[in-house]
Amino acid sequence: MSAVRPERGVVAWCDDAAGVGAIADVDGHLVDFHCVSIADGSRRVAEGRPVSFLRRTGPTGRTEAVAGTPA
Repeated sequence: MSAVRPERGVVAWCDDAAGVGAIADVDGHLVDFHCVSIADGSRRVAEGRPVSFLRRTGPTGRTEAVAGTPA
């Protein structure tokens, strides 16, 4: 089994009221995230902020970002 490595990206948008957002990965693809997946527990992150994150398959079968931390 290979180790999972964090990816880097930039917060493309974040809707604090809805608790969701998206991270643009290094290739420009958007990866959705939910506010509870922000590692520091802050539940909000500024647009344009560089972050590192892990990808996983969410409960709806779509890929999402988790364990988001400032890069």
